[in-house]
Amino acid sequence: MKIYNTLTRKKEEFKPLEGKKVRMYVCGPTVYNYFHIGNARAFLVFDAFRRYLEYRGYEVTYVQNFTDIDDKMIKRAEKEGITVKELADRFIQEYFKDADALGIKRADYHPRATEVILDIIEMIKTLMDKGYAYEVDGDVYFKTRKFKEYGKLSHQNLEELEAGARIKVEDKKQNPMDFALWKKKKPGEPSWLSPWGEGRPGWHIECSVMARKFLGDTIDIHAGGPDLIFPHHENEIAQSEGATGKPFARYWMHIGYLNINDEKMSKSLGNFYTAREVIQKHDPEAVRLFLLSAHYRNPINFSYELIQQAEKGLERLYNALENLKHLESVAEERELTPQDKQLLNKFNAYKEEFIKVMDDDFNTADGVAVLFELVKEFNTNIDEKASRKVITAAKNLLLELGGVLGIIQQRGEEKLEEEIEKLIKKREEARQNKNWELADRIRDELKEKGIILEDTPHGTRWKKI
Repeated sequence: MKIYNTLTRKKEEFKPLEGKKVRMYVCGPTVYNYFHIGNARAFLVFDAFRRYLEYRGYEVTYVQNFTDIDDKMIKRAEKEGITVKELADRFIQEYFKDADALGIKRADYHPRATEVILDIIEMIKTLMDKGYAYEVDGDVYFKTRKFKEYGKLSHQNLEELEAGARIKVEDKKQNPMDFALWKKKKPGEPSWLSPWGEGRPGWHIECSVMARKFLGDTIDIHAGGPDLIFPHHENEIAQSEGATGKPFARYWMHIGYLNINDEKMSKSLGNFYTAREVIQKHDPEAVRLFLLSAHYRNPINFSYELIQQAEKGLERLYNALENLKHLESVAEERELTPQDKQLLNKFNAYKEEFIKVMDDDFNTADGVAVLFELVKEFNTNIDEKASRKVITAAKNLLLELGGVLGIIQQRGEEKLEEEIEKLIKKREEARQNKNWELADRIRDELKEKGIILEDTPHGTRWKKI
């Protein structure tokens, strides 16, 4: 398996630090609002990558944090007249509602920044003891010049970064690129006691501490959105490696940007969509399919028209699954013919192709394409005459590969309401009595209720429109 490493800017063979165990950290949301569709892409893509790693036999420990203390949260909580914790609790629950709808599995650990304050203070003390940090009037800053490899992730030169930076006259930092590890308490803000007085942690330090606490000094994969490469992930590397003297993360993965109707998403342009808004209008599983239909490192253009196309594609997949379930229920057990064996070999070839493209830097775009090719194969070569063993193998493969991507999973066995069951039975009786007018009227009535019927030699099948 190869993945593109932002740190080295090339595809590399993926080799975890310890056998088949993978330690993976993904930056989560700041919980002051619903997460937007760009965030959704990151959360969803790395959820799918985790699923694929597990499918390939890796044991993954997956951590995704919640930033539950920062300036935006303090401002919104004050505006609403509630505590920051109450705001965080509310939007963490809202996060899970939307993430669950999108098929995003829970992480093994979902730590909050406020839960690791003592660990944050300890890491800051270590950085100060090693000369990487300094305190000025209750604020603590990291010395970027002390960390000689600063800029290695974003591939930027520190001198150039300093030249482009602005430093305020009243700024207490020694260098414009130094960043806050601990912030002195301001009136009305939540705070914690520390050796430097009351205050709260800076943004960057929390992820370094949580990754170390739950995954160790060196982790296998650190992932997130492209906007986090600099300064957030760059600063994580500096403070983590400054504290431990060890490499922080071996592989860095970042998604491409998500645009809205070919423009950058922004509130000022009026094209800012939360995931909640999108999944209220469209099937969340279709949104998932859409976001996995492009390579994760490429930019992706979002529009409601494209989501509608994804819904049609998802319907094709579900129709194929329902057809296979129906055929399985009516097919006969018999000896495999040479044609049956040839089909089974074809199925294995599709599975091998799926693994091949997914092993090449997690190419879900080609992985999705394999799924649709597989469905085309089923529709062309499987009918009532096929062996039940072949039909079952086809159904299981579709569910298996779909499950790797987290699609074709959310619709359970649909159950008819009692009224509809009676109508279908009544129509069957009308057809047996050759009362075609009544049978047609019942069909039309069911169609109005969103149920369409398909008469087959083996009985009437139904599905919701």
